[in-house]
Amino acid sequence: MTDTDIPLPSLAGRRAVLTGGSDGMGLVIAERLAAAGAEVVLPVRNRAKGDRAARTIRERVPGARLELHDLDLSSLASVADFAGVLRADGRPVHLLVNNAGVMTPPERQTTADGFELQFGTNHLGHVALVGGILPLLTAGSARVVTQLSIAARSGRIAWDDLPAERGYDGQRVYSASKIALGLFARELDRRSTDGGWGIRSVVSHPGVAPSNLLAARPEIGRTTDVPAVRAIRWMSRHGILLGTVRSAAQPALLAATTTDPRSDVLYGPRGPMNLGGTPSTHALYRPLRDLDEARRVWDESQRLVGVTLA
Repeated sequence: MTDTDIPLPSLAGRRAVLTGGSDGMGLVIAERLAAAGAEVVLPVRNRAKGDRAARTIRERVPGARLELHDLDLSSLASVADFAGVLRADGRPVHLLVNNAGVMTPPERQTTADGFELQFGTNHLGHVALVGGILPLLTAGSARVVTQLSIAARSGRIAWDDLPAERGYDGQRVYSASKIALGLFARELDRRSTDGGWGIRSVVSHPGVAPSNLLAARPEIGRTTDVPAVRAIRWMSRHGILLGTVRSAAQPALLAATTTDPRSDVLYGPRGPMNLGGTPSTHALYRPLRDLDEARRVWDESQRLVGVTLA
C-alpha cells in the first residue's frame, strides 16, 4: 500500500488540538499538521513520551509550533483540568482531532470515575473534552475529526450493561465505544448545524495498520503483543491489503482539511474492505446510521460525564 502523504492546505494561523499524538499514526498526524503551519497542541498522558514526540516533530519540521499538556482521558478530573487550561488561555481552537484510544485490555478495568476503561476513555473522555472546550471550538468555527475503527462496522451499545459487568468481552466493548463516539460525533454536527454553532463534525477511520493498539501495553495489563499483531505487521510490510502507520494517518488528515466536510460518510482507506490504501470516503457503517440512537448517545453521555453541551 502507498505511503504517499496527501497534500494539505496552509494551516498557518490555525490552532489544532490532537489527542493520541505521541506515537503511531497520531504522531504522523501531528507532524503533518505542524508542517502545514498549524500550532499543534498535544495533550499527553505520558509526559516523557510526549517530550520524545515533540523532539521528533521538531527535527522533521524545523520551526514547528508545539505545545505539550497533561491529559488522561480516563480521568474526568484530568480532562477538566486540561480544558480549563485552554479556556484560561482563551484562544480559539480551529481543529480538534479525537484520536487517542485504548483497545481490548485482557481483563475488565475501570477508569478513575468507575466507567469501563474502553468506553470511559475512548468515548466519554472525548465527550468531556468537547464539552470542556466547546466555547473555543465555537469561537474557531472548528472542524472536529473523530477517529473511529473498522470495529464500528458491527456491534451495538449495551445500554443495559454499560459497565460491562456481565461477561466482559473486550472486543465487544471496544466496538461499542467506537460506535458511541461516532454517533456522538454525528449528533454534534447536527446540533451545530441546527443551532448555528459553526462547528463541523466528521468521522474517520484508519483501516488496519501496525499501530500500538494491539501491541504490548503493560499499563493496561497486556505484557506481550496479541498474536494478530505479527500478522498485521507482516501483511503491512509486504503491502498485502493493510495499510502502514503513515497511510493510516491520511484519512483523518483528509477529514481535517477537505473543503467540503461531510458528516454522512466515513473518511477511510479506499482499498479492499477499506483496510488500507489511499484516503477517500465510503458509506457509514450501519451502526452509525441510527439518528435516534445518536440522540440517545448525546443525552446519556452528557448525563454520565456531567457536562451540558449547548
